[in-house]
Amino acid sequence: MSDYIKTIRKKVGHDPVLQCGASVIVVNERGELLLQQRSDNGSWGYHGGSVELGEEVEMTARRELQEETGLIAGHMTLLGVFSGEGMHWVYPNEDEVYNVDVVYVCREFEGELNPQKGEVTALRWFAPHQLPENIFPMNRKALDFYLQHSE
Repeated sequence: MSDYIKTIRKKVGHDPVLQCGASVIVVNERGELLLQQRSDNGSWGYHGGSVELGEEVEMTARRELQEETGLIAGHMTLLGVFSGEGMHWVYPNEDEVYNVDVVYVCREFEGELNPQKGEVTALRWFAPHQLPENIFPMNRKALDFYLQHSE
């Protein structure tokens, strides 16, 4: 959780907040997608997190990718901005959010896979049409869009 969101949560408790996030769908040379298994609910999703005050969204995406996977992003392409009812979520701690997620696709990266302790249970490559069933609900919209437009 970003410092900004922690500050907001001290003021509003678990009430719904609008949260801006930046994320990365990593694709290898075989077209497989790197997904992470979340430690908070066991679901699978792409990599990303909350934008800090004053931070550029692309830098957020790069930072979150490195923190969560150990990978350093090269060139990234904007996939889209995803918002609306499909981006509503109540976390296990009862914090409620409506996310606006700025999602990038990254096919150029370096580094060794190293899952972030405490946040990421596992990292695994998946063929595009063999994704796990338990996809993190707030990632479904962007993943579906990616699959429809990457063929």
